[in-house]
Amino acid sequence: MKWQQLPLGSIQTNCYIVENPDKSCLIFDPGGEAKKLTHLLHSRGLKPLVILLTHAHFDHIGAVDEIRETFKIPVYVHKLEEKWLEDPSLNGSQFFSLIEPIKVLPADHFIQNEGPLKIADFEMNVYHTPGHSPGSVSYYFEKEGFVISGDALFQGSIGRTDLPGGNQTQLLKSIHDKLLTLPDDTYVLSGHGAVTTIANEMDSNPFLNGF
Repeated sequence: MKWQQLPLGSIQTNCYIVENPDKSCLIFDPGGEAKKLTHLLHSRGLKPLVILLTHAHFDHIGAVDEIRETFKIPVYVHKLEEKWLEDPSLNGSQFFSLIEPIKVLPADHFIQNEGPLKIADFEMNVYHTPGHSPGSVSYYFEKEGFVISGDALFQGSIGRTDLPGGNQTQLLKSIHDKLLTLPDDTYVLSGHGAVTTIANEMDSNPFLNGF
């Protein structure tokens, strides 16, 4: 199994493609530029199975409908953000003057519980990591040694908490209780910026001093 980072959209949100040797793949957070993503998938002969969202902010969902329709695949999001896809006041797109309000069709499946999630031959654990948004989740691939953390934890930083439903105290608790308990060498695949590791963030992230 391998993964690829693909920055997409107006603020270059990281979309991740996780693929198996049989060319089946999972798509995480297709934030924009659907044609670019579609071209990549077709050019590599990949067969998407689902779209998995770490959360439903506008910059993570912009290409959801086009990718879903092109490949006829379902969309997963946390139950707490069930209404966010279709509501610009919740997904944040109405607060930015240079962004067109984004409305996406409802998700097909809602994540309600933490724990194992199996899709075809893909196995991962879902952790509820709220704080950046109420329904933020992280997807941990234990055997492969990486976690897709959305906008919870970045290289040298943490997610913003000034949008609807944000809470910095809650976010720091999520990071401490869920992400920092992962093995030190776990790769952190963040929603923006470079890939890092749990060890690097514990050693040098200024927001995590004292953890």
